[in-house]
Amino acid sequence: MRFLCAFLAIFFAMPTLAEIRVIDGDTLEIDGTIYRLNGIDAPEHGQRCGNWNCGEDATATLVEIVKGREIICVPNGEDGYGRIIATCRADGTDIGGEMVDKGLAWAFLRYSDAYAADELNAKEAASGIWSKDFEPPWVFRENRWTAALSEEQEAPEGCPIKGNISRNGRIYHAPWSPWYGRTRVNIVKGERWFCSEAEAVAAGWRAPHWN
Repeated sequence: MRFLCAFLAIFFAMPTLAEIRVIDGDTLEIDGTIYRLNGIDAPEHGQRCGNWNCGEDATATLVEIVKGREIICVPNGEDGYGRIIATCRADGTDIGGEMVDKGLAWAFLRYSDAYAADELNAKEAASGIWSKDFEPPWVFRENRWTAALSEEQEAPEGCPIKGNISRNGRIYHAPWSPWYGRTRVNIVKGERWFCSEAEAVAAGWRAPHWN
């Protein structure tokens, strides 16, 4: 009996493996909770920096950083999109700092100066996004949103986000999604348009993820 109790104590003390999915270069989903990395803004997955698929590289790098590692996120608050703003570490390494150091994310100085020094180092080394004068993601998103408002004639006014239903579930595509242009909204199937990511999340839809 004492052996059984000791075994159970050890069993329940063992850490469980979290289910971690990468949404893009600055956003993680851990056991169903979405974390937006504090203080950084990475290229959107569908964003290109000249001839370089910088968005895909940023996403792939974040996948490699978190793969097989213990991820601990300390919440700093919430944004307006149903996500928790957090500082996250992979086996003790600051994930946001690593992304900025590698030149795969901007320090999001509008909201935090946590990685201002890391960004200066990346600039001096001309790493990644600092190798040329590339468009930052907040400008990319704004331009794509403005274009979608004028191009998507079927969308309700001010609501260009596409809610798609597939075998992977209910997924929404913002105008900067790489699949946005080829996604169609079929109202008959229960698909719909959204005016914001927060509205889509509140309705039970999710952003696409890449692992």
